[in-house]
Amino acid sequence: MNLKNLAMWAVIVFLTIGLYNMFKNPENSINKKDAIIFSDFLTEVENGRVVEVQIQGNNIYGILSNGTKFSTYSPSDPNLIEKLTDKGVSISAAPIEEKMPSLFGVLLSWFPMLLLIAVWIFFMRQMQGGKGGAMGFGRSKAKMMNELKGKVTFNDVAGVEEAKEEVEEVVEFLKDPKKFSRLGGKIPRGCLLVGPPGTGKTLLARAIAGEAGVPFFTISGSDFVEMFVGVGASRVRDMFEQGKKHSPCIIFIDEIDAVGRSRGAGLGGGNDEREQTLNQLLVEMDGFDTNEGVIIIAATNRPDVLDPALLRPGRFDRQVVVSLPDIIGREKILKVHAKKISMTPDINLRTVARGTPGFSGADLANLVNEAALLAARKNKRVVTHMEFEEAKDKVMMGAERRSMVMTEEEKKLTAYHEAGHAIVTINEKAAYPIHKATIIPRGRALGMVMQLPERDELSQTREQLHAQMAIAMGGRVAEEIIFGDEKVTTGASSDIEQATKRARAMVMKAGLSKELGPVAYGENEEEVFLGRSVARQQNMSEETAKKVDIEIRKIVDKGYERAKKILKEKIDDLHKLAKALLTYETLTGDEIENLINKNIYPANKEDLKTEDDNQDSALGTIGLKPKIVH
Repeated sequence: MNLKNLAMWAVIVFLTIGLYNMFKNPENSINKKDAIIFSDFLTEVENGRVVEVQIQGNNIYGILSNGTKFSTYSPSDPNLIEKLTDKGVSISAAPIEEKMPSLFGVLLSWFPMLLLIAVWIFFMRQMQGGKGGAMGFGRSKAKMMNELKGKVTFNDVAGVEEAKEEVEEVVEFLKDPKKFSRLGGKIPRGCLLVGPPGTGKTLLARAIAGEAGVPFFTISGSDFVEMFVGVGASRVRDMFEQGKKHSPCIIFIDEIDAVGRSRGAGLGGGNDEREQTLNQLLVEMDGFDTNEGVIIIAATNRPDVLDPALLRPGRFDRQVVVSLPDIIGREKILKVHAKKISMTPDINLRTVARGTPGFSGADLANLVNEAALLAARKNKRVVTHMEFEEAKDKVMMGAERRSMVMTEEEKKLTAYHEAGHAIVTINEKAAYPIHKATIIPRGRALGMVMQLPERDELSQTREQLHAQMAIAMGGRVAEEIIFGDEKVTTGASSDIEQATKRARAMVMKAGLSKELGPVAYGENEEEVFLGRSVARQQNMSEETAKKVDIEIRKIVDKGYERAKKILKEKIDDLHKLAKALLTYETLTGDEIENLINKNIYPANKEDLKTEDDNQDSALGTIGLKPKIVH
């Protein structure tokens, strides 16, 4: 493509030079060095030095007595011929030449128009990606997939078994339609894949292409809408025309929300280009002229913004939810991606899957890739369990920032802050087990206590939510107890923010407030608390908004008091764990349990137990500067 652009610009430059030369009056430039002014010509005639002249219109070409040739332009002088005759000059005359223009001359005369046309075609091809010529921007950009190499099948898709069954039925229908039609069943018109980003919607569509054995067209929702009005609708028509020619076939539209958003929300109203494109798509999917044998499969992670007319049966007959995988699904996904790397046989992928709750398929693929990169960085030939752990911590908590300069005082503050979280976690029965605690800066945090549930949970109890509230307050409470109110830092800002959001959801969405009861308040929790005016717009009275604020404060204060009570009772454990974090920097959940409950320190570092007990008082009197957690 770059060579074509370079050639195009070279032609434009060449023609520009030719045009410049054409307008330099080439006829005059031919004899410019032999030309003399008319008065000098008359002087030469009077002196008898002109031997021969040829008169052609007003142009005079002649030869002097010394053999020099000259030319001049003569005004209308009736006495000129008489003067030349008196001096014995040989005179010849010729008519003005009316030459037919050459092909090159014709091209030069048409050069401005040709240049404009060429530039217009060039820029039109640039805007349309060079496809379909200058007038082909109304054609569909759908590409027919033919994956002979690197073909994806249903065996390469794991963790979404229910979604696979739904789309496998579509593929089976295409392969053997009589199996369903003899019972009166009809092939579905459309299938919408709905799910969070990274769950494998596009991968599932590629698997359909690999399994179907029928033509498979793929296009993005953003490919329909262009700057020209009517182009999107034209491309929709052309796409379905291609589908009819290759029927039965499958058309996959990725990110359909780019073109399928609810109508009436745009600034352009009914004339909005995107809405016209959607109207055409609705008609083509289920209008008077039905497209039999053309199945539409679309993917989106925003089904809430799609137009209701697009989601009705007859257009998208079924919506397939591609959700985040559970622990069994995560293990299967890890096995699929682990086939591509060399790893030691002692790696238990079930354990890795248990430690990655909430991971999507894309996250797990990234986890395996990060483990392989870490092993390669260490010049290892196989990936070990250590690389998987490091990769998991990097993906979940961010990369370590060991180069970050922290004073001893800041490290001690961070150690007590994280120890406060950990001690509250251990003493809350409903809390998840601790996976790891660290005071090494990761991502935007100076330290972190990471919890992992023992199993996937679809809901949380009131007891668990209150336990999480107390854990979030543990860091701030530990700072107050150890360093005093005046030395408390802003390091707990993110903890307080998360606690407030959790309390707000408990009151406004989950109905877990005894005062307000099981009622949902506000449609959008982020907009409700931007101000009381917004709260009134959400059908909430000012009095109710005050009650909501009070209930949120009660829940947060309750977590704060629970954390304070635990840490005051377990002050010795707080000191012990903080000193351990200062020494080891990172402790696993098992090491923390052994340290607190059994007084067993990590192996090969018994020096911590022999530390001077006076360190406790020294740590308690340090004055620290506030540190903002980003």
